[in-house]
Formats: sequence, C-alpha cells, structure tokens
Amino acid sequence: MLVAADGQLKAGKHGKAIAVDGLRAAILRGDMVPGQRLLEPELVGLFGVTRGSVRSAIDDLVAEGMVERIHNRGARVRKVSVQQAVEIMECRRALEALIAAKAAERAGADDVAQLRAQGELLSSAVRNGEAAKYSTLNQELHGMIWRIADQSTAAGLIGRLNAQIVRHQFRLAQREGWTNGSLVQHLGIIDAIASGDPAAAEHAMHEHLSSVIDALRQTA
Repeated sequence: MLVAADGQLKAGKHGKAIAVDGLRAAILRGDMVPGQRLLEPELVGLFGVTRGSVRSAIDDLVAEGMVERIHNRGARVRKVSVQQAVEIMECRRALEALIAAKAAERAGADDVAQLRAQGELLSSAVRNGEAAKYSTLNQELHGMIWRIADQSTAAGLIGRLNAQIVRHQFRLAQREGWTNGSLVQHLGIIDAIASGDPAAAEHAMHEHLSSVIDALRQTA
C-alpha cells in the first residue's frame, strides 16, 4: 500500500495521480477484467489514497473510455464488444495514417536510425517466438512514430482509443502466425518513413491497421 510516512492516505493531486496510474495499469494488465465492479473501499486499500482520490481517478478513466458508470450500481471496467473495437480501430486507422505521413515529412537521420533499430528488435522477437515482447516493442514503435510526427493532439486521441481495446489487441497478438505478418507490415512502415515518402507511409499504416480490423472482425 502506498501511504505516507505518518500513515495517512495520500490525497490531492498526488493521491489522484497514484490512483489513476494504478487503476489504468491494472486494467491494461488484465488484473481487472471487463465488467468487474470497482469498489471504492477496495481501491482505497489497494492504492493507499483517499476515497476522493479514487473517485476522481474513476472519473478520469470514465472520460478515457476505460471505465463506465452504471446507474445505481457504481463503476465497472468497461466492456467493449468486437464491433465497438472495430469502430475504434477504424478511427485510429485514420489518425495513425496521418501521423505516419507527418513522420515521413519530418524524420531526420537520427529518427530513421532509431526506427531501424526498433525494427531489428521486432525482428529478433519474432525469430525467438517472444509474442509478449513483440507486442511491447510494437507499442514502442508506434510511440516513436508519434514523437517524430510531433502531432500531440492526434497522439493523445490515439492513446485514449487504444486504451479501450487493449484486451482485444492482446488476444490478436497471441494468435499463431500473427506476429510474422505484423512484422512485415511494420518494417514496411519504417521503410516508407525512412524514405521520406508521406504518401507511402500513410498507405503502409492504413494497410497495416486494415489487416488488424479484418482480424478483429474474424473474432466476432
């Protein structure tokens, strides 16, 4: 439990930040599953913060779409259907394609070197059959592209969209052969950005996320 030295529960902005970060991480890890009720007394004990901090944290995650409030029943981890996941991914595809194009316009030599190095790490993870590691590296690659593009508004929107469907993406990452096809697509995105071709980068990202959407539909 994260409590102050005097045994007092953490409150204010600091307490809220602890609760938001802790609750978000627990949902993303799958420690708290879709439909699970979020009981304030339990969360106070789990994170060592005040009840007010827990309530504020829940409000933030409701705004992000990770948590939902049910009338007269409190809050729970939001359930996202396959159809909703497809719709969210379609929105993300448009934003990610824009960001890829901007990254191709702005990528410098150091940026390209970092993208190439990440591509090597992704390739190594696939060769070694490390699906979980590949998934993490994949997320890092997209973060690099967001940084290079310098499109903070689009990146923020993508982050919120992505948080809502992380469990669906995790299931896809565990499918046999998924990482092989995904790797080819990501290396294509890197090549397009490295070549400084915005149209090619936009197309490569669009095609990659279209394949993710198709795979999601097949899970319905």
